[in-house]
Amino acid sequence: MSQNTKELALKIAGFLNDKKAFDIVVLDIQNLSPLADYFVIASGRSELQVRTMYEELRKHLEKEGIFARHRDGHQGNRWIVLDYGDVIVHLFHHEERGFYKLERLWADGRELVIDNTN
Repeated sequence: MSQNTKELALKIAGFLNDKKAFDIVVLDIQNLSPLADYFVIASGRSELQVRTMYEELRKHLEKEGIFARHRDGHQGNRWIVLDYGDVIVHLFHHEERGFYKLERLWADGRELVIDNTN
């Protein structure tokens, strides 16, 4: 990936903010896991919104030559995961997010400040 992973994580968060996602969190997990450097976690209010965020994010990044290595959950629209190597994106229906509480599982991660003022 030609782009700095932190920049990519923040870019994804900004894009999701523009698409009206809420509770957007970027967690720096570099020192906690070999899985990735960053998690981007965002919620949608409905399955349709989660699906739309997934489709539009994927298309937007593919136009820039950035392709997900793996994706999962896109059949159900309740929790969709996109693996961009060092950045993993979790798109949740708000009920699933409350149930799984990823931020609590990764509470030792450092939350990056993102601009949600759009």
